[in-house]
Amino acid sequence: MRRVLAPAGWGTMSYKILVVDDSKLARMAVAKALNVLRPEWERLEATNADEALALVQGAHVDIALVDFNMPGRDGLSLASDLRTIRPGMPVAVVSANVQREVMARARDAGAEFLSKPLTETALGAFLDDAARRLTAGAG
Repeated sequence: MRRVLAPAGWGTMSYKILVVDDSKLARMAVAKALNVLRPEWERLEATNADEALALVQGAHVDIALVDFNMPGRDGLSLASDLRTIRPGMPVAVVSANVQREVMARARDAGAEFLSKPLTETALGAFLDDAARRLTAGAG
């Protein structure tokens, strides 16, 4: 579990995003994209659902990107828990398992579905929508 702080002095539209994936390589790829798309945002990382829930309960987290396939509880279960704890939090389930059932279950959990490999375009669109929702207070 690693915490990366946003540089001081960046704009006021900074959010805290939680990246949950058991793959260090996948977390690094998301971190690289986030550094390009939203360098001012603070990033928290977790390797599984239990770490993610501990982070969310211990700190204010605005947005979550959750891997579908993880040891222990899967990303859909975590997405449901996150939406219960923070109903207005934008959550995306990220998976290479692009099946209608998985996408439908993500929607049922109140989460977006993003396919792997996660592109900057897809991530950027999700982050834009998430920031709009948070700014509007619509969650």
